[in-house]
Amino acid sequence: MSMDGNSRIVQLRHAAVHGRGGRVSLQIEDGRLGTPTASAGMRIDLRDHRIYPGLINAHDHLHLNALPAYRPRHPFANSYEWIEAFQVQFRDPATLKALALPKALRLRHGALKNLLSGVTFVAHHDSWEPMFDASDFPVSVLRDAGWCYAPGWPMYGPAMRQSFLETPAGRPWMIHLAEGTDEKAHAELTALDAQGCLSSQTVMIHGVGLSLRDMDRIIASHAAVVWCPTSNLRLLGATLEPTRLAHAGRLALGTDSRLTGADDLLDELCRARAYSDLPASRLIDLVTERPARILGSEGRGHLAPGACADLVIVPDRGEGTLVGLARADIRMVVRDGLPQWGDPMFAAWFEAAGVPTTPVFLDGQPKLLATQYADPVLLALEPGLTATLPITSRDVRKEARC
Repeated sequence: MSMDGNSRIVQLRHAAVHGRGGRVSLQIEDGRLGTPTASAGMRIDLRDHRIYPGLINAHDHLHLNALPAYRPRHPFANSYEWIEAFQVQFRDPATLKALALPKALRLRHGALKNLLSGVTFVAHHDSWEPMFDASDFPVSVLRDAGWCYAPGWPMYGPAMRQSFLETPAGRPWMIHLAEGTDEKAHAELTALDAQGCLSSQTVMIHGVGLSLRDMDRIIASHAAVVWCPTSNLRLLGATLEPTRLAHAGRLALGTDSRLTGADDLLDELCRARAYSDLPASRLIDLVTERPARILGSEGRGHLAPGACADLVIVPDRGEGTLVGLARADIRMVVRDGLPQWGDPMFAAWFEAAGVPTTPVFLDGQPKLLATQYADPVLLALEPGLTATLPITSRDVRKEARC
């Protein structure tokens, strides 16, 4: 690393950059990417690294990630069955203990979970919270979006037709749809369309019960689907076949919360590869450029000049490196041009950016975490993360990689 007097500008040099051939340089200035100039204040050599855009999680319930994971003994026919069966969990002491935590803490924990897997932007499927605008909230959250929980679940969230009509023009409207394998799930797209709620704003979550004809209707309407294979397989024993929607550019990937879904978006990428024939490049598109377009956030998901300086820096193992990495493999995560967490080798970058850090261990690996996220109460909620002693191999939260 080298630095002159203008440390406000950072130039990342000799990196393998996602979507570009050869080794190039990126410049960060005022939270945006720009064309490299001779006036860069800090120069960081990344010749052995690959840079991706900050990842986008197109579906999460941020406030549910601290709840104990729900693992049913048998698959359900639709989402209404599993939600009904889940009600008994509200008498479970561990669930009650988690729900007793302040919602603001649980939201912050869900955001930190995402940040630790390279996610910098999340579509939170619930009400907007003012704390999402705080400068120290760990991720950016999709705003001005409409939402309904599900067509047949009026007990929670806004009504379907009303929420669709109240969604601002050009903004996404999100709904759990066709989350099942039975006729009830199969019929939901037709019912949605009959109420005038199928349009280019419509973003359907799960879609397990969609037929090929349904997918053609979605593509023709310029609507989209968010695929959450881990949650689908655990609850329903099945997931959608993603190829048609992916090739049409109408598919994104989401984790759902840890209540039913993947540990994080890197784990979900592994599951997506195991249950599809999509190449690594297309899978990466489902967590970068594609959700940015579907969610109306075109300044994200790519590394062109003018884009948000949200970056994930990893060891360079080829173009498809991201698929198969664990979160501890990540070298640095940058959000709005500022380092958020990363390897100790980048300590000078944190210092130059004016970001205080706290040493932590993430799944047994030493890292530096921006101190604004190092509240011990928050850290205690995240498995595999500690700011005190190294984690032993028995404590590491890490499934076999794909």
